[in-house]
Amino acid sequence: MLELIPHPAAHVVAMRVGGTVTAKDLQQAIDAIEAAKKAHPRVSMLAELDQLHWMTVTAVLKDIGYGLTQFGELKHYHRAAVISDKDWIKHVTHLEDKLIKNLEIRTFPSKEREAAMAWVGELPNGQHETPEEDGYHGA
Repeated sequence: MLELIPHPAAHVVAMRVGGTVTAKDLQQAIDAIEAAKKAHPRVSMLAELDQLHWMTVTAVLKDIGYGLTQFGELKHYHRAAVISDKDWIKHVTHLEDKLIKNLEIRTFPSKEREAAMAWVGELPNGQHETPEEDGYHGA
């Protein structure tokens, strides 16, 4: 099961993942990410993963295939926040952060959900959609 959840920052694709994830579930996330990439110069992602138990074989293949197509698109990504209390997820996230240099990836424990939501919603100066969001208030 994969459920898209609201986030106050329009450039953030947020989701709650639990149980068994199918290729159809994963396609929903891919579609949301692609739509965000078309609408915003930089996209961030948030995933709550504590109830994840399994991915079907077709979901794993789709995830790998989509991931490989994104290496040429890394300039569109800013941050990824993973909310989980599971140690193995923390280790995988740390490894991904080391391997994917253009994308900041952090794991947050479930008790720090609000901090994860805030962190993933931030954009660097000069990357906001309006000058006012970058701190410019006129001369």
